[in-house]
Amino acid sequence: MRTTERESLIDARAERAARTRALELLEAGEVVALPTETVYGLAARADSRTAMENLSRAKGRSAELGPTWHVPSSAALETFPRVSPIARRLVQRYWPGPLTLVLPGVPPGLELAARDGWTGIRAPAHPFTSSLLASAPFPVVLTGAQRPSEPPASEADIVLARFDGKLALVVDGGPSRLAESSCVLRIGRGRFDLVREGLFTLEQLRAAAGLRIAFVCTGNTCRSPMAEAVARKALSERLETTPGRLGDMGFELASMGVFAHVGEPASKGALAAMAEDGLELDAHRSRPAIPDEIARYDRVYCMTRSHREALLALIPPQKGAHVELLDPRGGDVPDPFGGGRVEYRAAADRIAAAVRARLEDWA
Repeated sequence: MRTTERESLIDARAERAARTRALELLEAGEVVALPTETVYGLAARADSRTAMENLSRAKGRSAELGPTWHVPSSAALETFPRVSPIARRLVQRYWPGPLTLVLPGVPPGLELAARDGWTGIRAPAHPFTSSLLASAPFPVVLTGAQRPSEPPASEADIVLARFDGKLALVVDGGPSRLAESSCVLRIGRGRFDLVREGLFTLEQLRAAAGLRIAFVCTGNTCRSPMAEAVARKALSERLETTPGRLGDMGFELASMGVFAHVGEPASKGALAAMAEDGLELDAHRSRPAIPDEIARYDRVYCMTRSHREALLALIPPQKGAHVELLDPRGGDVPDPFGGGRVEYRAAADRIAAAVRARLEDWA
């Protein structure tokens, strides 16, 4: 049995030597143990069948989710067919760091690591491993340096005790800072599932991934409740889920009015217009827009410029960046109150067009 090499990151020269040696071995299809801020991982080049077979033999089993593609930055996301704003918000909040995302799609070179059309990806915060990944001319995947019955390895000595002779190299970066595996979150195709718990709770991830969205008109009986209903349907279809599960994916939708009374039902015209589109407003009850309510939403969409001006007058000047017109082109949605079917249909269609234009930013 061969002896596994060991490179210790004691100074800059040692780091350069370790990086060069690790890249040589990875390129040749060998398995190398690398430190991360979470735990140590077994690394291999993802585009080599020999390397992936060596990784599977060293690990002793094939992981259900497959090994995770480790990347130096979020730029790697652009190799997926599409990455949702939900995933991008999580990446902006938690990368580099201990969050693995399992996303739909298989980037080029990751075919051997993907599982059923899904690929795991993470940007580690460990400086050495991040620099190695940036230098590698091929994709690198990592899987935890432990077998099913073992806890994660947070020190190089543990890795050597478990895998000596089965790995080409262990890069000793000292004890892992966090000593806990990363969270694994599957997002897409109606999924928002915490596959493996870690430092972040599901509630924290939902809050970072989704959006709190409010729609504002005058009395909160016509345009804004219609916008809320239309947005619920559009979002649920885009996320491949049901309106009732939007909260599970981090979304909260509401409507209010700048001069609304409390508890008024939706107007008959709004009820009829939404019924034509298969939507219900029977349970809607109006509520006024107040400063504290405006502040807690991530996006506040007004039906007209006058509504936006009224809201901005209620809050400090520096707090109004999230208050916008619903129509991204800057147009007003005319008030159908007091009109007939034609007026309500026109308002509903304007709202639906504006919501469609906004969806790309939401999900």
